Amino acid sequence: MTEDAFRLEEARKLFAGPIAFQLSAPKLDFLPRADVPEVAFAGRSNVGKSSLLNALTNRQGLARTSNTPGRTQELNLFQVGEPPVLRLVDMPGYGYAEAPKDLIRQWGLLIGDYLRGRATLKRVLVLVDSRHGLKPVDREIMELMDKSAVSYQIVLTKADKIKPTQLAATITVVEEEARKHPAAHPTIIATSSEAKQGIPELRAAITAAAFA
Repeated sequence: MTEDAFRLEEARKLFAGPIAFQLSAPKLDFLPRADVPEVAFAGRSNVGKSSLLNALTNRQGLARTSNTPGRTQELNLFQVGEPPVLRLVDMPGYGYAEAPKDLIRQWGLLIGDYLRGRATLKRVLVLVDSRHGLKPVDREIMELMDKSAVSYQIVLTKADKIKPTQLAATITVVEEEARKHPAAHPTIIATSSEAKQGIPELRAAITAAAFA
């Protein structure tokens, strides 16, 4: 078995094991003790965070999906393993109102301290819709994490909704922009929750980041 195949298989086994919703934290005081690695999911509203979490864990109802923008207003935590060895953190969506800068400030009030001060936060996955690419509000979040020295990686969602040539072009553009950001991981992962595209690779990336 090659090294890549081994990484994919180890990640598959981890995500095939026990996974459960732990709690919702409206404030940082509600967070559990920082005793296991955490990987967080960030993205504009309706980018497909809940669908991707469900695809990653191969569980249809683990994370609630909604067509209503901005439904997730708390930090939702999911524990992986029994006893837990990893937490997945679903962050509130951003950029869904007419005044995104105001929402960025509200978003920052809840998670700014989490990003800067959570010692067990190993990586933030910044989800970006393949059909639209990086938006100004995404870049603001990237700059926030650059300033906070938080490692993050861009994950393209809904990759099955555009032609392969368009997807390849989007990946190239996003890769070029990611290289300009000091805290950004250079590798872009393209995913589709429906087609399960990129899911094994994303599981492996999460596992590598958590246990490096």
